[in-house]
Amino acid sequence: MNDSSQASVDRALTVALREFSWAVHRRPPERASVRPMPTTAIAMLKQVVDAPGSTVGDLAHELGLQQPNASATLRVLLQHGYVTREPGLDDRRIVRIMPTELGTQEQRAVSEAWAGSLDEALAALSEERRATLHAALEAIEEISHLLLAGVPGTARQ
Repeated sequence: MNDSSQASVDRALTVALREFSWAVHRRPPERASVRPMPTTAIAMLKQVVDAPGSTVGDLAHELGLQQPNASATLRVLLQHGYVTREPGLDDRRIVRIMPTELGTQEQRAVSEAWAGSLDEALAALSEERRATLHAALEAIEEISHLLLAGVPGTARQ
């Protein structure tokens, strides 16, 4: 395969992965939660649970949000009782965002609901298509790791 056709294949793959990611996150999961949440709030809650003690600036950076948008999203999580603000141990001017037990439970419920909708979509595929995806699992996980680690050339470093 020449460089031009390889670039075309790679571009088709990157577009497909981007569209897949967008399709998953465009549809918030249906769940038995008392309150619906915007997708941005769901993403922030996951980030707080994954990295407790983050500052608002950390959250804004990790989620690619402007500080005012991150603060507004944080207010939603605070109102729902999913997170708390705690002063920093070394510098009390720094406010750390911590998940509550309710927030951790909600994040688990959201993850399960999202997994459930993906399970349904995977079940609709042929056995051959599922096998193809399983064969690509390590590569998909590596791409995710590289993007989250801020590989040179990716948007967030």
